[in-house]
Amino acid sequence: MFKKQLAASAAAIAIVLAAAPAHADGQAEDARISALETRIEQLEETNRLLLQYLEQSGAMPGSGAAPATHHDMPASHHAAPAQNPAPAPAPMADASGHSSMHDHMMSELGGSFVGLSPDYSYNMLDHAVNTNTRQLLLLQAMQNGELNNRVTLSGSITALADIQQSNSNSKFGWLMRHPTPSNQIGEDVSEFVIHSAQLATTARLAENVTAYMEFLYNPEQSFGAGTITTLERNQIQLRKAYVLFGNLENSPIYASIGKMDTPFGLNDTVSPFTNSSNWHAFAGLAYGATIGYYANGLHLRAMAIQGGAQFRGANTSVEGTNVPSRVNNFAVDANYTARLGNDGTLLIGASYQHGTAYCQDYPVTHFNVCADNNPAWAVYSQLDMGDFTLMGEYATTTQVWPGSHVTDPLNPLSIYEASEALAFSLGGAYHMDIGAPSDLDMSLEFSRFRAGADGAPWERQDQYVAGLGYFIAPSVSLFGELIHTEGWVPLNFLSGGNLPGGATWSERDATTDVLTFGVQAAF
Repeated sequence: MFKKQLAASAAAIAIVLAAAPAHADGQAEDARISALETRIEQLEETNRLLLQYLEQSGAMPGSGAAPATHHDMPASHHAAPAQNPAPAPAPMADASGHSSMHDHMMSELGGSFVGLSPDYSYNMLDHAVNTNTRQLLLLQAMQNGELNNRVTLSGSITALADIQQSNSNSKFGWLMRHPTPSNQIGEDVSEFVIHSAQLATTARLAENVTAYMEFLYNPEQSFGAGTITTLERNQIQLRKAYVLFGNLENSPIYASIGKMDTPFGLNDTVSPFTNSSNWHAFAGLAYGATIGYYANGLHLRAMAIQGGAQFRGANTSVEGTNVPSRVNNFAVDANYTARLGNDGTLLIGASYQHGTAYCQDYPVTHFNVCADNNPAWAVYSQLDMGDFTLMGEYATTTQVWPGSHVTDPLNPLSIYEASEALAFSLGGAYHMDIGAPSDLDMSLEFSRFRAGADGAPWERQDQYVAGLGYFIAPSVSLFGELIHTEGWVPLNFLSGGNLPGGATWSERDATTDVLTFGVQAAF
């Protein structure tokens, strides 16, 4: 319609311009009127031919094109793809006569070259839910029409305000902030900070090939030395990157290769922000290759993991070293989601990993070499029923952690035997309808990390979290939490080896209380 009005307007303007000099010269009025009539006839014919061309080309409604619908207009990321899209142009051919793969791909997607998908971005970058199933999440978003652009840009930022109190000088057990005395001094601390920020790119390279890259800035949980304002803790890292082969429309099988989460355990939480102890203890990040199967509620995964000490949660010795020069580690996971009536689901799953981080000898340090691997297994379940969510998980190593025993017989702490490393979590959430666009999520969760024998200073660290969360927009969440921890067990030197006299800085009776508020927003 716009083009039709434009053509008609152009004709009208031409008429006015042609008519203006006619009134200025009264002596040749008859001749000019005759000429004007001729010009009008010519413009009408030109306008008719233009409209006919536009109709035939499909640029405006006509006898040869489908009626325009609201699906043809720009839509939000919630909208379904167009039901009656215009016929895709034929792929152009290059000099050798082969079809252009780029043009074919763009015609298949039917979207723009670069775009945003806020819901997808929030889910992919959220650290609390779907923590190790991002490949499946990506494939489902693709299936739901959320990734119709050739490239989808994503970003997320979490801003935090908190007050913490400890009964032990400079020992704060809340693991959303690494417990280092260089960052938290005294018995009372407070802060307004950026907890983390992320940027990600999802690129549809072909119908069944997708590339994903995620950059992370996380000064509060960085392994760098110094305070949260030193350069080492203010680095941006390529957190995840992989090429994903698969499309659920074509096959239930998918595969990925690169740097990714290991398929072990659930590692999710019902809390709006604070990760469970299971996540802190067993969530893995490693180089490797994963193959998966997803259909009818059944999800199977297996990952070949690069050996040595990986980025997180995986370690197997390679020729007596921690050098990642051989693929000698693996993890497998199987879970099934059953439908319970019209508004309920039950997820049940189990995992096994050949080599975990709990294989190091005394004294324990991050990424140190292991004499032998220490496998682990996990079981987990999640029930969603109406307005309620219940979640439980248990994970443990199959062998004792050598470093949880002090090997020096003259050290009084050597009386504590080595112990398996284990973690378990139990939590529930109620999604309350408050008459607003979103529910108010109220949650309670308890989780424990057990690292030593009964009575050892490094025996366990418990965490209690009461949370409130509310989405003020589909990809913007406000949250508040009250956290209580019992025990202070940092992984580095948890059983000692860094202090004079063989003492340990772990403290079984240390407690921390935290009140935190924040916002997590994605685009």
